[in-house]
Amino acid sequence: QVQLVESGGGLVQAGGSLRLSCAASGRTFSGCTMGWFRRAPGKDRDFVAAINWSTGTTYYADSVKGRFTISRDNAKNTIFLQMNSLKPEDTAVYYCAVLLPFKGRVYETSYAYDYWGQGTQVTVSS
Repeated sequence: QVQLVESGGGLVQAGGSLRLSCAASGRTFSGCTMGWFRRAPGKDRDFVAAINWSTGTTYYADSVKGRFTISRDNAKNTIFLQMNSLKPEDTAVYYCAVLLPFKGRVYETSYAYDYWGQGTQVTVSS
């Protein structure tokens, strides 16, 4: 059974940084796409970033390009989201998710993902 456990959230001032981690277990993730999404209060769950587990190819939402970096540690089955220059509008619950292989270019589509973590709260104060 696939398990995804996020950590690293917290409270930070605007302009600060946080690093989220997502420890994945339960299957081989070769060929999968690992994504980060976020849900702000009263809003839909939005795509943040994704990375192909095998190739390392990365994708970002326009709102976080240049500020956030997604990476992976294959040996530890862990993905990371380094968040710099945080803004109050980045406040949300952040989720990691697994998109199984051969689904096409749907990495921005939350309902295409197959497994989800429980989320970690990120709060950015102004």
